[in-house]
Amino acid sequence: MSRITPFTSPLLVGFDSMEKTLERIAKANDGYPPYNIERIRGDSAAGTPERLRITLAVAGFSDEDLEVTTEENQLVIRGRQVETGERDYLHRGIAARQFQRTFVLADGMRVLGAELRNGLLSVDLVRPEPVRMVKKINISVPRIG
Repeated sequence: MSRITPFTSPLLVGFDSMEKTLERIAKANDGYPPYNIERIRGDSAAGTPERLRITLAVAGFSDEDLEVTTEENQLVIRGRQVETGERDYLHRGIAARQFQRTFVLADGMRVLGAELRNGLLSVDLVRPEPVRMVKKINISVPRIG
């Protein structure tokens, strides 16, 4: 049975790579770690633009255990904790767990920075103002004769 995706419309030309990216992201994200995405309003008087902030709950991770990268049009956040054999647990409810969270970024989105505070990793992004561009395409007509 073949499945129909939203990107199969003949009006959407060149979106096949986005479809593959969305499929890969859907398979990779299992809900850990939990995260928020919030809009931070800009201040026109101070000249600060509107930003987006992605905040992940990464309790137990240090800055050395975390990696924030951009790959093509994706923001990738990875966490790797190293097991130390020094501890003798009577009960272990907090596992040293690896994760990878991927967010697809719109064209032009820029990462401003990342900050780890109180077990929360915040990544700030700036959303560019869309530029409306209209381009006239000349139509060529071959001359007969």
